[in-house]
Amino acid sequence: MDIRSKLVYQLAKRRIKAIEAYRGAAEDIQLGQLRRLLQQASRTEFGRRHGLTAGMSYTEYAERTPVQSYEEVKADVERMVAGEAGVLVPGRCRWYAKSSGTSNDKSKFIPVPYLHLHDCHYRGGSDALWLYMRNYPDTQFFATKGLVLGGSHAPMSLNSSSSAGDLSAILVQHMPSLGSMLRVPSKKTLLMGEWTAKMRTIVQEVAHAKVGSISGVPSWLMVLLKEILAYTKASTIAEVWPSLEVFFHGGISFAPYREAYEELIGNPRMRYEETYNASEGFIAIQDDPSLQAMLLMLDYGIFFEFVPVELIDETQSPICPPEAAVPLWQVEAGRSYAILLSTLGGLYRYLIGDTVRFVSCDPYRLVITGRTKHFINAFGEELMVANADKALALTCAETGARVSDYTAAPHFFMQEGKGRHDWLIEFEQAPASLESFACILDGHLRQLNSDYEAKRYMDMTLRELCITPAPRGLFHDWLAQQGKLGGQHKVPRLSNNRKYLDDLLAMIPQQA
Repeated sequence: MDIRSKLVYQLAKRRIKAIEAYRGAAEDIQLGQLRRLLQQASRTEFGRRHGLTAGMSYTEYAERTPVQSYEEVKADVERMVAGEAGVLVPGRCRWYAKSSGTSNDKSKFIPVPYLHLHDCHYRGGSDALWLYMRNYPDTQFFATKGLVLGGSHAPMSLNSSSSAGDLSAILVQHMPSLGSMLRVPSKKTLLMGEWTAKMRTIVQEVAHAKVGSISGVPSWLMVLLKEILAYTKASTIAEVWPSLEVFFHGGISFAPYREAYEELIGNPRMRYEETYNASEGFIAIQDDPSLQAMLLMLDYGIFFEFVPVELIDETQSPICPPEAAVPLWQVEAGRSYAILLSTLGGLYRYLIGDTVRFVSCDPYRLVITGRTKHFINAFGEELMVANADKALALTCAETGARVSDYTAAPHFFMQEGKGRHDWLIEFEQAPASLESFACILDGHLRQLNSDYEAKRYMDMTLRELCITPAPRGLFHDWLAQQGKLGGQHKVPRLSNNRKYLDDLLAMIPQQA
């Protein structure tokens, strides 16, 4: 380590020991977080409404507090946005993270009071760095600059009492002074609202900086890196930034992008670290670089519960049976769960929409498997995003193709009682044979998902999938139309209906 990194790391050692102490102590730590949350909740209207008290047990909390989606909390959030105090958190909340909407709303607004911002989101960012430094003692992190690419939306005023923006914009707006000193580009540039002008300005600011780390969503950061290569005329990013050593990524699966990044950066010693920071809270960090799993962070003012995926039905109310949710210490490794969060941000037993699978329970490490809504189960195949991402990565490795983006949805042949999956794929490097690529992808999906394999047997329920190649920039253009360029916005990978797929297909020019 360089001298500055060594000095900072000495201050981080106590925190690292606290994280290492998660092992064997998860239940006690989580119950401590619940007590903290209940102390806060008891001073809110929501707490009084449901009879929440500071000293109640987990069982009492679960019995009195319903499992909720955004639809159930929306009315309370709207009152908070209007300036009402003490609704979901004590006092008022000024900031709201603007997130992808529900079927009834274009956007959700997730409360981000400063306590939650500090004790959860910023702590998560710091812990990701401390764990990285522990794992790589040769790091020169504090001798370089960190490139952060946030969302496309500048913070906006909702009214005189409240403001909203992408979570990344809120994080930049309130970033501690140490982070601001180490970050490029400037705060002013990061908070620009118009995406194209912002990208152009970022390129000009960072192309000649001494960048040692990059952070962002893989799909959007790749756009920036290619712009930098075009601007500098360099062959690889390593030529532009020879000190670059790590990419902290999150928001979407990295598997389909890894090969393209390795080629783009051109440094075999480059490190890739995954983080899981949702608008609702910072959840997990890849603490062991040898494992493709993340450590669940237990002391961020979040109390975790989990519902087996098969018991979730977001079309009904309640979303799941009251007894379906289990606390962390009752989860089983190898089973897929939907996550419920109770947070210092005023969410209580809130279904965030992500699904995960635990690969170990001491310590608790997980992988993201998809979304409660973003999957395909039109024919009983239960295809999750994790299956699709991995199958696509394997197929690309086998064929030499590279994928920029994709989405898939069911296609029904009603007269036959059968169907297939239709894929729309934007290729960075197209395969030599699209038909061969489709066949190989189908084969990997069958290997990775037993339900998919069963439905594909002898074409009994599912025919072989069909791929339509997308013109370059199609997914970008669709997101631009929706006003969702940048940040963690993305076209859903999988959907149980054809809305997204058909909208995208309609944008493809028809050949005469």
